[in-house]
Amino acid sequence: MATVSEWIEGARPRTLPNAIAPVVAGVGAAIALDGFSWLRSLLALLVALSLIIGVNFANDYSDGIRGTDEHRVGPLRLVGSGAANPKAVLRAALTSLGLAGVLGLTLVALSGYWWLLAMGALCILGAWFYTGGKKPYGYYGLGEIAVFVFFGLAGVLGTVYVQAGRVSGDALGCAVAVGSFSMAVLVANNLRDIPTDIESGKHTLATRMGDGGTRKLYLTLVTVPYALTVLMGIWHPLLFITFVTAPLLLKPIKAVGGGGKGRELIPALRDTGMAMLAWAVLSAVALAL
Repeated sequence: MATVSEWIEGARPRTLPNAIAPVVAGVGAAIALDGFSWLRSLLALLVALSLIIGVNFANDYSDGIRGTDEHRVGPLRLVGSGAANPKAVLRAALTSLGLAGVLGLTLVALSGYWWLLAMGALCILGAWFYTGGKKPYGYYGLGEIAVFVFFGLAGVLGTVYVQAGRVSGDALGCAVAVGSFSMAVLVANNLRDIPTDIESGKHTLATRMGDGGTRKLYLTLVTVPYALTVLMGIWHPLLFITFVTAPLLLKPIKAVGGGGKGRELIPALRDTGMAMLAWAVLSAVALAL
């Protein structure tokens, strides 16, 4: 039976910035549109956190029963390591995704934009079928695109829309920036796992692009938010403050660009996530002011 600390590690807390950052950036864009609501912002955050915890447990379960995690280099996987019963991990995944659904329904009811239920349903289905089902799209190199859509576009623009009833160019810029950061986190993760994924037959974008191409993709993705900062800064000069977050990427860029492998790449996921969260917080402050 898994311990409490193992369950916490299995939820992969280092990925939480991927859920928090889009909501924070969205809140800043909503304030700029005079549409801020504490309650709706909190609900959006809880939905995002429930989704990412749900997808982490769902991945743990699906990869574990397939045997994909038998020789995993990264953080603990509950099923793959044998620390927890697969059915218990499945229950945790379904509970988290179910909570996301209930919270999302509440948020939609408050906003009155019932068509957003379709987007919420897509997010939950996307979380499950990333590695679940007979043909998980994460095994066909589509995981990065899904992360960009769900934790970039949907996360930021959805947060703005349920509060302001519309989106803006600033919101779209933040959505693309956060989506690029989120993709970079997954790219670093999949770069680390190329050898074991090839061995287990998991065809991620990294296994398709190869080691060199994946490293170039990561470096491109972490550049995108700052390029957008320059563009958006023409209208909002305060956004240039987000450049103070760039040093947080020095170590992961060195690890990825310098040929780091295996466990050497684990800190790159954490540092990229923290850079994303810091960028989102400062962007939100700049837009709010």
